[in-house]
Amino acid sequence: MPADPLSRVFSALADPTRRDMVARLASGDASVGELARPYDMSVQAVSKHLRVLEDSGLVTRTTDARRAPVHLEAEVFDLMTKWIERYRREAEDRYRRLDDVLRDLPDRPVGPENDLTTGAAP
Repeated sequence: MPADPLSRVFSALADPTRRDMVARLASGDASVGELARPYDMSVQAVSKHLRVLEDSGLVTRTTDARRAPVHLEAEVFDLMTKWIERYRREAEDRYRRLDDVLRDLPDRPVGPENDLTTGAAP
């Protein structure tokens, strides 16, 4: 498992079953048995998936009398959101600069002789 927290989170979410579990936990805590119900796998296999989610910090398990609910740790999504947002802003800045360059280009007649993608000279 990767060492840095962000890599652990993305690695844990790489599996569709774990993504589905996270989506289901977003609506509320659930026991391991409740999480296992819709899958064609053993409770032990579901527990292994949950261990990966726990190791990434996405979920925690607590003991509540006879039930051991699994809880989604929403704060971990802040880490992911900050990382994604940083690169989204950088991409938007690049597109904005490209828009500026394209806007400043002199108007050229449209036609195959002026098509910049074919390498034809203007």
